[in-house]
Amino acid sequence: MNITIDKNSGFCFGVIHAIKTAEEYLKQNNSLYCLGDIVHNNEELNRLAGLGLKIITPKQFEKLYNTTVLIRAHGEPPATYQIAKNNNITLIDATCQVVAQLQKKIKTEVEKHPASQILIVGKAGHAEVEGLLGQTEQNGKVISSIHDLENIDYSKPAKLYAQTTQSAEKYNEIAEKICENYKAKGNEKAIEIHNTICKRVRNRENQIRDFASKFDAVLFVSDQKSSNGLFLYEVCNKRNRNTFFISSVEQLSDIDFENYSTIGICGATSTPIWLMEKIGKEVGED
Repeated sequence: MNITIDKNSGFCFGVIHAIKTAEEYLKQNNSLYCLGDIVHNNEELNRLAGLGLKIITPKQFEKLYNTTVLIRAHGEPPATYQIAKNNNITLIDATCQVVAQLQKKIKTEVEKHPASQILIVGKAGHAEVEGLLGQTEQNGKVISSIHDLENIDYSKPAKLYAQTTQSAEKYNEIAEKICENYKAKGNEKAIEIHNTICKRVRNRENQIRDFASKFDAVLFVSDQKSSNGLFLYEVCNKRNRNTFFISSVEQLSDIDFENYSTIGICGATSTPIWLMEKIGKEVGED
């Protein structure tokens, strides 16, 4: 059996930076709080917990005083920084630079054009989206699907942005429909489209589609709570129907590899490379 691990899969640079930042701190300290999951992958979270990383919720964060807390790559709204200031919390800010730039861009637009609607295409409740909404003082609108377009006031100007990990196909579809709706109202110049999807995420769609087509079967390694993972799995599965979604080595026992001579292993931007390598080794030994 021939096994190939996708060289383009694995953590994006934002997640890599956040994890390295946590690891460096923990080399000198016994523990470190992290506001929310540093990455949406339980296997990696368990590894980091062994080093002393403690995941806390926003409510737990509000009750902390005189300590140090890591801000993960997803970023946080301004309110988080204010709580830290009030509670004498030292923040280690590992916000992804792409996310940070988008936050700044939205905040600047709100200040310059307060009458404009800020529309964010993304997953409602997602940590990054909450951080972006915070730049609008919660006045922005989250567009999770075509059905949310009815919440837009087409008589007012709007600026459209994307969560950095959004599907480019989905974003383009929604942007096109919004433009059509503005045009139908005779107000087509009132909408401004900003392509703010991370370049690496945007390129991953085509890369993983090409990768999946080369093998008899594909093992897509990800956690169920990873939005990027669920999306890329669907991309992979459409190209290769022998695609299996797995989160741990233990799930390999449910798959019959007898009829497959070539196996591709890939994952999300939240999937650690060590986990894909561990799964590849296990498959090869069977």
